[in-house]
Amino acid sequence: MDNAIMIGLTRQMTLRRGMDVIANNIANANTAGFKVESLLLENQPARTAEHADGPADLQYVNTWGMGRDFSQGEMELTGRPFDVAIEGEGFFAVEVDGEEQYTRDGRFRTDAQGLLVAADGAPVLDADTRAPILLDPNASETVIINGGTVMQDGVQVGRIGVFEMPDRSVMSKEGNGRYTIPASDNPDDQPQAMFDPVVRQGYVERSNVQSILELTDMMAIMRSYQSVSKFLNDAEDLNKRAIERLGRVS
Repeated sequence: MDNAIMIGLTRQMTLRRGMDVIANNIANANTAGFKVESLLLENQPARTAEHADGPADLQYVNTWGMGRDFSQGEMELTGRPFDVAIEGEGFFAVEVDGEEQYTRDGRFRTDAQGLLVAADGAPVLDADTRAPILLDPNASETVIINGGTVMQDGVQVGRIGVFEMPDRSVMSKEGNGRYTIPASDNPDDQPQAMFDPVVRQGYVERSNVQSILELTDMMAIMRSYQSVSKFLNDAEDLNKRAIERLGRVS
């Protein structure tokens, strides 16, 4: 295949992936704790065939990775007693099939057993014991004070864990706004409970997606895709005319 067409096709592939990422951002604009994502690209050089003139190599475009903006989302007042939001750094920890996962989504509730759980029923982990937090369903008052300490009728029953990530670049997305980190024998590589995080009861953190910016980026990608498509059509027509002319000369 012609080098120009190959380069154009690689660009189209990355544009389609970029469109998928933007569409996912827009779809999660109202998802609590969601962090906006962007596609990271890089040049991928490749040697050309031997020739007398022209460039020594070609520069293809390739997907390098996924970037995430972990900046603070807007705080939304809900008034629900088990909704909590982190102001600043940190992630809540929940347990899913025996594995710790981390999230900024603080829409919590209690289940039939009295455990503090996430919206999908995953137990929320205690900062000190890293075990599920058991609440008294008959308590007349439940207060979550700054730092994540859970008080029921004036008695501490647990402390919602807010964990600091030593390296957010190694976090893997698991869906539902949750992340995991690879296992390591080095304790310094593992999330550590924050001593005094800022936790607000009755609030949830909204997504930090700015829909207007995402729609603008989407339109830019559409224009780029159309431009590359036109380039590919022109390159194909040029090849056809060159072959026809070569046939007449022969």
